[in-house]
Amino acid sequence: MAAEKPVMMVGIDDSEHSFYALQWTIDRFFASFSEEQQPYKLVIVHSKPAPASVIGLAGPGAAEVLPFVEMDLKRAATRVVEKAKEVIGKAVKEITVDVVEGDARNVLCDAVDRHHATVLVVGSHGYGALKRAVLGSVSDYCAHHAHCNVMIVKKPKTKN
Repeated sequence: MAAEKPVMMVGIDDSEHSFYALQWTIDRFFASFSEEQQPYKLVIVHSKPAPASVIGLAGPGAAEVLPFVEMDLKRAATRVVEKAKEVIGKAVKEITVDVVEGDARNVLCDAVDRHHATVLVVGSHGYGALKRAVLGSVSDYCAHHAHCNVMIVKKPKTKN
């Protein structure tokens, strides 16, 4: 019986940077190998925001809006996963997809532990220092807190 392959996890959201990182990973670690020779098992993780975090805390009418927000978030998560499957195409036959509600930083670090990932791949949004300080950098957080190697893939800047 063959030894189980190590897990390469890719964190995705709806950004072009995220899908660039996924495509980069597929091209370098999966597409040029036959399925038997692929060095990793692929796990895709998408964090879906909690409905309450999208509409703010609570207030008059929040309870009525919540189901609609939840439906929109589910649809958005489905679109992200479908786009990821399109990017992967036929390069990888067996993919594990995790859609987890919560903050991306915690979701990715928890998923690393749950799937025993060897490598976590995330895209870099290329935010400046101020925007990164305000929004927080998922890739920076994961680099410091994930219990595995973290590969941050930057999309090359296009020359104008």
